[in-house]
Amino acid sequence: MLDSITTPLSRRGLLGGAAAFSAVLLTGCGAESKPATTTAGQPRRGGRLRAAFAGGGVNETLDPHLANLFNEASRAKALFDKLADYGPDVSIQPRLAESWEPNADLTRWTIRLRQATFHDGKPVRAADVLYSYTRITDPAKAFRAKASLDMIDLRNSRAVDDRTVELALKRPFADFPNVLAAFGAYIVPEGATAFEKPIGSGPFTFGSWQPGRSLLLKRYDGYWDGAAYLDELEYLISNEESARVNALLAGQVDYAHDITPTTARTYERDNRITVTRMPNSTMQSFAMKVDRPPFDNRDLREAMFLLTDRQQLVDTVLAGSGQVGNDLFGKGYQHYAGDIAQRTRDLDRAKSLIDKAGARGLRITLDTAPVASGFVEAASVFTEQAGQAGLVIETRLGNKDTYWKDILTSGVLASYRSGAMPIETHISQRLLTGSTTNATRWARPDFDALYNKAISSNDDQARKQAYGDMQRQLHAEGGFLIWGFADFLVAARPQVGGISADAPANTLDWARFDKVWLG
Repeated sequence: MLDSITTPLSRRGLLGGAAAFSAVLLTGCGAESKPATTTAGQPRRGGRLRAAFAGGGVNETLDPHLANLFNEASRAKALFDKLADYGPDVSIQPRLAESWEPNADLTRWTIRLRQATFHDGKPVRAADVLYSYTRITDPAKAFRAKASLDMIDLRNSRAVDDRTVELALKRPFADFPNVLAAFGAYIVPEGATAFEKPIGSGPFTFGSWQPGRSLLLKRYDGYWDGAAYLDELEYLISNEESARVNALLAGQVDYAHDITPTTARTYERDNRITVTRMPNSTMQSFAMKVDRPPFDNRDLREAMFLLTDRQQLVDTVLAGSGQVGNDLFGKGYQHYAGDIAQRTRDLDRAKSLIDKAGARGLRITLDTAPVASGFVEAASVFTEQAGQAGLVIETRLGNKDTYWKDILTSGVLASYRSGAMPIETHISQRLLTGSTTNATRWARPDFDALYNKAISSNDDQARKQAYGDMQRQLHAEGGFLIWGFADFLVAARPQVGGISADAPANTLDWARFDKVWLG
């Protein structure tokens, strides 16, 4: 391990959405940065790739059910597999599951496992799936995928044979494959409780580990998806972004995870670094609580949508690296309502609606905190934009350690962001009357009914229509002012090939190294 890139923990990279109170995804690079170019040539086997990530010190874990930090999530996918995972458009792609099929009323799903083995040579069996899901849903534990898997009735689920598992559900659910791909829903061997020297079914096997410093993995030649190109994969810890980049420039590492737009611009013409941006990785927004004044007034919410200069926010806060949003989650994802016209700034209409709501000169507190890159900057830009329409936005800095929990129930307007997940998951976690992380306090029986219609229908077209109707309702009167979608950035030596540019953070090909090679 290189001491020069081992620094005290100052900022953890966290995965998942704000629903888990941990949505920390950096923004992308400047619009002027060069396209990712490499000198890696064609894929070839051999070598050790050294990857620098921020880490969690002595609190780091190799337990895939507890993975929370960026480096833990990447290491989990290197060592383990899920039954399914998210593709580039966040549609569900089969992994350990070869196929899945529901019964007529969508309450039982039969999953056929592919022929895969753990690192000790034992086959991945239905019993391993049932054990893993039972462990995750243990009421005495707090594993990340627990809430997602809660709809499975494990008492009435069974192993049909070693390669077939039948999962019973507590209610009909047409989008059940989303659950199989849930963050942290990894399959471990039956009976596994200790993970200091983990045995998984992923593309790399355990070598050695120094918590908070390094992890060395070796290629697993028996991997079901084809053996990795790399002989070895080494994770090194460097909590400061500048240290990761300096180590890359010095040739001490081959890959630096999570870099800033400033860094990308600085080295855009430097042939020692290749930057890869991953579009649509992070939703950027403000959350208005629709159950209380002043945003229980629909006219005022519409005014907020219309007074926002989205392009200015993207250009300034995201340094031009990203796309404008249209007040809907999941741009480009499966089921996204791309047919809804892009909302643009209309200051005159916004002023008229503000006057109609009797809100001219109204003082509104915007809660924000330095819990995610760009939050405080976005609040400052938005404050100026609202002032041009006759509203007075006053920012209030919250406690960064409790921010995500605090904004669920308190305040009226807050900075908000989220990582990639299926649109169905976003709706179920954040927008149903009973959702536990409903930051906008959106509660509409007709909206809930549309969601229930979507998830209980076997008809793909009917589901698509229902998701479209839900998004049209949210676009017209919802509480999420979604102004942009940020790219995610990584940097590597030009000799590194195979880094995917089509994988939003949180998806299968993000921070994945079994398809990467050294030229």
